[in-house]
Amino acid sequence: MLRQEKLEEITDGRRYGINDMVRADAGGCKGCSKCCETMTNTIILSPLDVYRIERQTGKSFNELLDGHIELNMADGLILPNIKANKNGCNFLSEDKRCTIHSERPDFCRLFPLGRLYEDEGFSYILQVGQCDKALSKVKVKKWIDTPSLKEHDEFVLKWHGIIKKAGAKSAAAGDDERKKIVMGLLNEFYMTPYRDFYPEFFERANKYEMEIARWLLTE
Repeated sequence: MLRQEKLEEITDGRRYGINDMVRADAGGCKGCSKCCETMTNTIILSPLDVYRIERQTGKSFNELLDGHIELNMADGLILPNIKANKNGCNFLSEDKRCTIHSERPDFCRLFPLGRLYEDEGFSYILQVGQCDKALSKVKVKKWIDTPSLKEHDEFVLKWHGIIKKAGAKSAAAGDDERKKIVMGLLNEFYMTPYRDFYPEFFERANKYEMEIARWLLTE
């Protein structure tokens, strides 16, 4: 989800690189699941997040929609987010532990960090007042625990660009074109399964960007 707050209002004022130390380590969140209980519908899922969850649970996108995730408007588009039940995240076990931890979404890997997009790239920021635990220092790379980091970061930048572009195009388009942009994104990036995520994602991204331009030129 794209956020508009002033940096000094929500962070410690610093920008962090992947090899920097940051006070973000919650010690395995022992005895605490507050963020998992309260932030569910704010966790917008990227195509990579959904791919990971499908792989972990053995469920298809449509099957996940039947209880674990839901579709809502975000950034002018229809995007999936974690669905809550009375106890919080649908992926929490009875003893309040994450059942998809090894394939958890990027939002969960980052928290309480976030990303700041600037100048065709991004840095990491520490969101203050978001975690009740006594946080200790950890290297950013270790904290986010993300495999294939180079490919992952290329995906993050590409997806961020697509969301910004598609949202802006949708806002300026007529009803028919808006529907094509919104439903095209959902079908192309979420509903169609992946076999090998990264190469297939970039192929679809290039196709979708060309389709946006074509749709808006078609009367």
